[in-house]
Amino acid sequence: MFACSGDMTNNDLKEQQSAVSSWHVDFFDDFNTFNPNNWQDQRIWVNNETHCYVPDNQFGTREVSDGTLKLKVVDIGEKRSCDNFDKHGKQHPDTQYVAGRIASKNLKEFVKGKWSARLKVENSGQSGMFPAWWLLGSQNNEPPVQHPDENVCWPMAGSGEIDIFEHHSDGGPNHYAARAIKSNGECGGGDWQALMLVQEAKLDEYHEYSVEWVADDVIFRLDEVEVYRLPSEADKLSEPFFAILNFAKINDSAMTANWVMEVDWVKHEAWY
Repeated sequence: MFACSGDMTNNDLKEQQSAVSSWHVDFFDDFNTFNPNNWQDQRIWVNNETHCYVPDNQFGTREVSDGTLKLKVVDIGEKRSCDNFDKHGKQHPDTQYVAGRIASKNLKEFVKGKWSARLKVENSGQSGMFPAWWLLGSQNNEPPVQHPDENVCWPMAGSGEIDIFEHHSDGGPNHYAARAIKSNGECGGGDWQALMLVQEAKLDEYHEYSVEWVADDVIFRLDEVEVYRLPSEADKLSEPFFAILNFAKINDSAMTANWVMEVDWVKHEAWY
């Protein structure tokens, strides 16, 4: 409750209210278990990735133990059939690589606010590595399509993309990208570079990676420190988003060490 003197203006009152506003957690998962009310395994083929996403922690690709989630790419030593399809219905070819990918699609979806995750990636920089923590618009038309309104092609409004943490091994170890995909106004017409930051970090150590909507801007943070700001982009990215955590493999290079993205927790906060 605010006391309001007779000469206090509306702007004064707004400033006073804003001063006591703060982030409030409305979703938190600390991965003591795999909670199907928060996440579903997602099987999809995109970006000509060479692995097959498998469900239910098959081959140890989505392990929850000791209070963390471990998403992995695993070389099983021989090719097997893959039931992943692209959005046009084409099936992934046989492959010896399997991987983990989970999404909060149709379970935990939010408009704006702040998304954060605490995670680390071992042995970064190996050829083909592509682990990511990111958001996708809830009307995206890629599998699984579970509701009639999931019919919007990427990256049109309703199917926008925000990458909070994405390690592409081509740039070497200990770096990641943070970005929003700029829509060119047509299906498949996304600009990956226009709204992107490449940031150094020791990826084998835990860090908190987040994105938040503040007034007109979208802000990316590393360990709560602002590293990148997209001015006047907030309203262009105002649809409900769901979260994705995945570890992808984007070429056939041999795996010389374990590929693991370990996630301590994920949360969403609202500002009020």
